[in-house]
Amino acid sequence: MPESFEFDAIVVGSGISGGWAAKELTEKGLKVIMLERGRDIKHGVDYPSANKDPWEFPHRGGRTQQMIQDYPVLKRDYPLNETNLDYWAKDSECPYTEVKRFDWFRGYHVGGRSLMWGRQSYRWSDLDFEANAKDGIGTDWPVRYKEIAPWYDYVEKFAGISGSKEGLSVLPDGQFQPPMEMNCVEKDVAGRLSQHYQGSRHMIIGRVANLTSALPGRTSCQYRNKCWLGCPFGAYFSTQSSTLPAAMATGNLTLRPHSIVTRVLYDKDLKKATGVEVLDAETQKTYTYKAKIVFLNASTLNSTWILLNSATDIWPDGLGSSSGQLGHNLMDHHLGVRISGRVEGYEDKYYYGRRPNGIYIPRFRNVDGEKRDYIRGFGYQGRAARDGWSREVAELSIGIGLKEALTEPGTWTMGMGGFGEILPYHENKVTLDKSKKDKWGLNVLAIDCELKQNEKNMRKDMLNDGIEMLTNAGVKDVKGIDGDGTPGRGIHEMGTARMGTAPGNSVLNKWNQVWDAPNVFVTDGAFMASASCVNPSLSYMAFTARAVDHAVTELKKGNL
Repeated sequence: MPESFEFDAIVVGSGISGGWAAKELTEKGLKVIMLERGRDIKHGVDYPSANKDPWEFPHRGGRTQQMIQDYPVLKRDYPLNETNLDYWAKDSECPYTEVKRFDWFRGYHVGGRSLMWGRQSYRWSDLDFEANAKDGIGTDWPVRYKEIAPWYDYVEKFAGISGSKEGLSVLPDGQFQPPMEMNCVEKDVAGRLSQHYQGSRHMIIGRVANLTSALPGRTSCQYRNKCWLGCPFGAYFSTQSSTLPAAMATGNLTLRPHSIVTRVLYDKDLKKATGVEVLDAETQKTYTYKAKIVFLNASTLNSTWILLNSATDIWPDGLGSSSGQLGHNLMDHHLGVRISGRVEGYEDKYYYGRRPNGIYIPRFRNVDGEKRDYIRGFGYQGRAARDGWSREVAELSIGIGLKEALTEPGTWTMGMGGFGEILPYHENKVTLDKSKKDKWGLNVLAIDCELKQNEKNMRKDMLNDGIEMLTNAGVKDVKGIDGDGTPGRGIHEMGTARMGTAPGNSVLNKWNQVWDAPNVFVTDGAFMASASCVNPSLSYMAFTARAVDHAVTELKKGNL
């Protein structure tokens, strides 16, 4: 018989949303176990590359042919490199089936992708929450901005979000620390854009989860731009730097790594979950953990995998499948549209440190009554910088002349890339592939997802608008490319267990509860009913804190 352990609450996953769930539950007095499928990574201790310089890596931080062979998925984009390879899931151990190509980049360890995320942190607006209803797409969000705004306030103060207040309805202001500073070229380009477009388009400094003012136990950003190696200063928000220490300080948290949750256990007589089943990733032993409430925060597709794998005689397609929406409506942000050019007249200017942040151009299409040949919109992220030592010097190829040339900074360039919204198409989905197994003998996910005409039309504007804006801002030799927009590359998987207004149109209610099992909550990206065009992690934090508050209130009332 499997061993059995009991807690007040179970949190599955330890990334951005799982860390928040653990913090909030423990601080409200519940005894909590947080189950993480990967290894433990301790803050400050287990960041082996955090203080290394490029020349200290055997291949200067790059990739080898052996790495390319061993990581056929990870090699498709920037995550494959030798500086933090151990932070990414191994393709050979954790395969998946691509019905259509989908680049799935995962981190299986304590902290999850909170250690590697881009830290861009933006609020949604009512434009986003109302979009599905106005467009007749998917299902209406059961919440609006005014309901979530206090929770954005709450999580921003704790996480530490630096940014500037701009008064833009499309991108609400928040509880910001002082903003990082744009460099001289970015400031001038921003000014020219504002003047040319008469204030209808804006270039602002990114809103980022890097501290510009210290918080308890955390130092302000050191401008090293090594965030994804793990920050020993705790200068950016991660589970390790922020939510896990807070949860541990309560004495109410048990952390169990190497614990693969395989299914939620459901009691059809009680009509609720009783706990979860766990496969020990090291010993292959099976354990049962019981609790009054369960929070699924294993990351979008893994939380949905758990629900799909939690089939019962009542719901053979998985727990939460009664609406027919479980596994469907998979979204990401489509990327790959890049624009850049050369900037003249600043040869005597440089910038301080290595700012781990760039500029942001908020959405300006399909707002204020404008209608393009697509719905929704996009934003841009980018930066201005001077070429470094790795640039080519056309006149020199070897010798002292080349070395001397490379000791001076190169040309100023301004570049940016588009982040576009993908609609919640029912046919973009994940299912269980029972013909393929992972390292632990578990069925893998099959992913069937693609861009459709709406996104393809949007990409034309992403490219042309970007070229036009930089040209109008005085940037020279502006060029743009419509590169690889394969879903998954944004690393912003969303949907597949969406919230909605009724059991018939969604997996979750407005409090992130599974309609079919109200003591099960899903607060990672799986709950998203649409994608917006801004980075989603801040919304995961806000909805998680809100869901925990509701869960504990209902628990005390005896309703769970």
